Amino acid sequence: MDELVLLPRPQRLVSLDGTFRPAPGRFLLLKGVPPGDLRYAGRVAQEALAGIGARWELTASGHGDQIGAVIAVDPAQVARPEGYVLTIGPERVRIVAHDLAGARHAAMTLRQVARQSQDALPCLRIEDWPDFPHRGVMLDVTRNKVPTMETLYAVVEMLAEWKVNQLQLYTECAFAYREHREVWEGASPMTGEEILALDAHCRERGIELVPNQNSFGHLARWLRLPRYQHLAEAPEGFDYPWGGRHEGAFSLNPLDPGSLALLAGLYDELLPHFSSRQFNVGLDETFDLGKGRSRQACEERGVGRVYLEFLQKIHGLVQRHGRTMQFWGDIVMRHPELIPELPGDLVALEWGYEAGHPFARDGERFAQAGVPFYVCPGTSTWVSIAGRTENAIGNLRNAAENGRACGAIGFLNTDWGDMGHWQHLPVSFLGYAYGAALSWAVDANRDLDLPAALDRHAFRDAAGVMGRLAYDLGNAYRECGVMIGNASALNSLLVAPPVSLTEGRLAGITVEGLERTLAYVDQVMAPLDGARMVRPNAVQVQAEYRNTAAFLRHACRRGIARLQAEGRAIGNIPGEARATLAADLEGVIAEFRRLWLLRNRPGGLEESAGRLEALLRLYRG
Repeated sequence: MDELVLLPRPQRLVSLDGTFRPAPGRFLLLKGVPPGDLRYAGRVAQEALAGIGARWELTASGHGDQIGAVIAVDPAQVARPEGYVLTIGPERVRIVAHDLAGARHAAMTLRQVARQSQDALPCLRIEDWPDFPHRGVMLDVTRNKVPTMETLYAVVEMLAEWKVNQLQLYTECAFAYREHREVWEGASPMTGEEILALDAHCRERGIELVPNQNSFGHLARWLRLPRYQHLAEAPEGFDYPWGGRHEGAFSLNPLDPGSLALLAGLYDELLPHFSSRQFNVGLDETFDLGKGRSRQACEERGVGRVYLEFLQKIHGLVQRHGRTMQFWGDIVMRHPELIPELPGDLVALEWGYEAGHPFARDGERFAQAGVPFYVCPGTSTWVSIAGRTENAIGNLRNAAENGRACGAIGFLNTDWGDMGHWQHLPVSFLGYAYGAALSWAVDANRDLDLPAALDRHAFRDAAGVMGRLAYDLGNAYRECGVMIGNASALNSLLVAPPVSLTEGRLAGITVEGLERTLAYVDQVMAPLDGARMVRPNAVQVQAEYRNTAAFLRHACRRGIARLQAEGRAIGNIPGEARATLAADLEGVIAEFRRLWLLRNRPGGLEESAGRLEALLRLYRG
């Protein structure tokens, strides 16, 4: 029992005397609801018990000594929704759940106990229930990477075991809309048939697949095309609030009736593929609002008012489909006086990705206005290559603790793909795992041993190597001595055109800091060959981490070469050194391309790899 690691840790666990050793010829009884409804939970429990030698049939009838395990639904015995009691005694395994969801969760817990056992289970009693009713993960499938169906199914299996009950696929242009082929041409989008299949797969596992289509900003891939340019707010581009310029269109013009007509058509085609009655319409980061065609209206009525009026119109479209609208809350949070005017039947998504994000302040604003809301932290993996472990832990914990305190109804863990989506999927396992654990039971999982949990239930590494390696490699961003928001300095060293090393976000980076990072990466990666993963794609996971480390090493070597060159310019790096950098990067890119196609569709690969190949051209002059 001292070595038992569960993900999530349950609310209450009591060790009992003895062990459970299965007897032959018994049955696993399903009772309390139509037995067919319990079949999935029964199958999970059946497979778990088979791992310790109990090959028992499922049944809906039986008596006394015929029954070795029971799964029952009885809300009179278990009061909380999704709650369950799992008792492993010397003679029998018994699950009593409030509902079908609770039965599935209990079966997953049993699976994890059996995974760490051989021919017997430790006797115990677990009473468990969730802190947040909605516990989700949002995966970015628009910024270059569209996963294969096999990858999506595998992610769903993993999240279901960790008691996540909602999945969103963030979409700008990655759904194959029939009337808008030019938008997604070459992007390998999700088709309607694939969504129907994924929705059914999720539903059986107790996961709600929530449709997600950004509907205001982040529509550059639409608005850059001649057919849609007339709907753009600022077709020629705009200046970001923090400096720098975005060339070309980004957001819809909220005053043009055509914008609403476009969205109405998209919703009519997209939404029937989903059984969920929720819909995330986005509406975040409308940086150009009031800087183009709506300028006069924004000057007269205020940017916040113009934004709110468009939100209300979109809400009307969503209502026509009988759905509850979700929307990102960042823009309305800049105009908190308007929060009380939000429609009453929507859900605000309060997002922030740094450890110190003000979830408490913003959550309280929504709560005081009576607006249901989720807290939405992130995995901290995007624009980082290897992740940002320390920040991810702080960000996820902050969201869970303050979300629960303010009455958030949900916890949506986001995994973005900005700037080419260079991080490999296993880099996100740590964030998925800790987010799932905290959203289930904050107090029980605050100090979860993440490396151990990852080894047991993500990497399945009997040697105990991969959990620690993933955790520590995700802290490489701290070693170089320069910390930047929502990204890592190491990733920034790999962008083209080159970022300044004398001013801006990388000012202060040093040769010593990068050499220290190189040594750290080598130290962390040294045990990799000793991993003993029993997951089917173990060799692939090792290769993905080798490629991740190669990215980090190249960033360091590139930064050192620039710092040592006259004017810190790439063109002033000695020719032989540039050739060496080019050869190294060629190898990184070739392996990146190979690994991409093992999990993802080809659409987006050329754009993502092209960001790296731009560096090759700089090396070659």
